[in-house]
Order: sequence, then C-alpha cells, then structure tokens
Amino acid sequence: MQRLGRFASLLALGLCSVPATAQSIAEGQGRADYLAWLAREPAARAQVLSFKTFLDMKDVQGVVPTWQLVRTASMWRDCSGPRFEVAPVAEWQHISETLGYVKDHVQPVIGPVEAVSGYRNEGLNQCSGGAKASAHRHFFALDLVPVKPVSRPAMLRSLCAIHDFRGEQYDVGLGFYSGNRFHVDSKGFRRWGSDGKGVTSPCNTHIFT
Repeated sequence: MQRLGRFASLLALGLCSVPATAQSIAEGQGRADYLAWLAREPAARAQVLSFKTFLDMKDVQGVVPTWQLVRTASMWRDCSGPRFEVAPVAEWQHISETLGYVKDHVQPVIGPVEAVSGYRNEGLNQCSGGAKASAHRHFFALDLVPVKPVSRPAMLRSLCAIHDFRGEQYDVGLGFYSGNRFHVDSKGFRRWGSDGKGVTSPCNTHIFT
C-alpha cells in the first residue's frame, strides 16, 4: 500500500510524461534529477501540487509536463542557481496564458514540445545573460524544443506563420536560438532572431535556415 501511495503521489506531480528529448537539456535537469529534488524538498512537493492544481483550473495542465515547467536556466550550474524552482504564485497567471497559446497554436503546427527553461529568479536570470526585463523573470516565458523530429526550416516557417496570424492577438513574443530551440512568451507582441534582434527574426526576413 505504501508503494501504491507513493506512485499515486508521483502521478499527481505530473511525472507520467513524454520522454525528454536530448537537445538542449542541461545536465542535472532531467526527470531523475527532478525526482531527487522532490525527495529532498518537502516544501517543493507541496508547491508543485499547488501549481498543478492551478494549471488544471486554467485547463492547461498537461500542455507541457508540469515537471518541465519548473526547470530554470540551462546555465544553472555555472551560476550556482537552482536547477528547479516553482515561480511565485503571483506569476502563475502569466504562464497559463503562454501555455494557452502553445496548446492552441504551437502544438497544432509542430506537435508536442518540451520545456527546457521557464521561471528564472532575479539572480539566476542576470547571471545567465537574461535581459533585466526578461519575460522569464516573471514567468511569462518558456524556451521550448519540439519532441518529434522536424527540420529547422519547417519549424521556422510554421511558427512564423502562426505568429503572423495569432501572435498579436495573444500578445506573444517569439524568439529563435540555434538548432530547434525557441522562445515563446505572453508579455507582448514581438519577434527576434538568434542574435536577439528583431530585424534578424526569420519571421521578418523570410529566410528560413
């Protein structure tokens, strides 16, 4: 019975999920690391359960596995920051709006996605090179990678097309990194390329490479 109870608790924390992709996943932020973090931090378990309940109420639970949403910055180790962290409650509404866009408009065009970076506290955001007003700072933003194989040109075309169509309506920011990692937030309509500049966004240049 004790094992069954433990398994039920893990289910409630969102641990039954799509297998993680290898691309852009920082060392120490895998599912096993998440489980170890929960085992060490009883307070974190309570926070994750509360966060999951909130996402359920907003009908966005399961868009991205809950455990991936508490990943911080890929540079967490270099910055001596937390590898996982639940954002303050006041910020949860922000990510629910972002997840709504991902659910309704990102996943239909490129399939399921994995979150590789979400909320970053002030110190970690600064150390990892985030802008002072970074959308990650107040949990508007997720860095994502497709779960299913997709070429970079196909991904760029699809995401730019839907951003042209629905991005302004949803106040969505869309940014691209190298490879197939990209950024989505609900902080304001804008777009940028891998150098952080709007003029280099493939959505503006129409160069999808």
